[in-house]
Amino acid sequence: MTRGYDPGPRIAHAGGINIGTPDLERSLWFFRDLFGMEVTAEDDGVAYLRGYQEWDHHCLVLTQQDEAIINAYSFRVARPQDVELFHEQLTAEGLDVRVLPAGSETGRGEAIRFLIPGGGHPIELFHDMARPQPPAGLRSRLPGNSSRRRGLGVRRLDHLNVMTSPATINQAEAWLRESLGFRRREFLTLPQAPGLILASWLSVNSKLHDIAIGAAPNGQDAQFHHVAFAIENFHDMLTAADQLKDLDIQIDAGPGKHGIGQAMYLYLRDPGSGHRIELYSGGREFFEPDWEPIEWKADNPIGLTWYGDLPSVDPQTSSYVTTTPSAGLDLPHRRT
Repeated sequence: MTRGYDPGPRIAHAGGINIGTPDLERSLWFFRDLFGMEVTAEDDGVAYLRGYQEWDHHCLVLTQQDEAIINAYSFRVARPQDVELFHEQLTAEGLDVRVLPAGSETGRGEAIRFLIPGGGHPIELFHDMARPQPPAGLRSRLPGNSSRRRGLGVRRLDHLNVMTSPATINQAEAWLRESLGFRRREFLTLPQAPGLILASWLSVNSKLHDIAIGAAPNGQDAQFHHVAFAIENFHDMLTAADQLKDLDIQIDAGPGKHGIGQAMYLYLRDPGSGHRIELYSGGREFFEPDWEPIEWKADNPIGLTWYGDLPSVDPQTSSYVTTTPSAGLDLPHRRT
């Protein structure tokens, strides 16, 4: 019955993010020394990093440049041929798709780059990625770990969170589901306007989200809210909060527990770039093939925080709701 069946191109998981930072050394200190991530390569103003349970070459690229913008949001596809198949599909949809040759990011194979319709965020899809061994001094005795646990103990990249204008969020969210195959897990609407999505959490696996998309308070497209990195447990989250406070790192919200997804969170800022970073632990998993998305109403505060102080969402005073911009289709010029 299934002989010869091809499900078509599929996304496997959130693969990475390329962060533009005006202060590369400060960002490196933050992710390498404080978070404990392994630097797998450095080249001409660009650094590549991964968590201690990641074997792919990198999940994080830090690019030294004058403007603090997000250069790319990356996803790994399920099969090598899916890069080409997505290229064909997206071109047929009328998107402008750029081909990035192998090595455009160190350790990564050929990729394609395009903008989310209705969102404007630069997305890169890839499959091939090197899996380097760590240096002898960083190797773990646990064969499942790529390196020893260090610093605050970042295990891996968990998800990406982006925003676009309220006028285009429904289009962008629907496109992510219909064209890239993401499944809506939970979503947020206004009580007085149930057809308008305020935020949606989407994944292609058992997680709550590989990507979340929300309505930007500033009304602009192509906005970045945060990238989340997973740590092991709730105790680690509290230890991180204690150390970050003592180092005078800006904390935007938390520690607390989300009602949506039920993970523990802590939002802070990379001091080199000013972009928002989330430390993330736990959360509900979704295994049901017939899962019906949970709808939350914006007047229910426990969605944002089940316990912990509710973050300020006043756009005039809150640092939690501010966003930072993304690059366009062309990669920005980096500073060397």
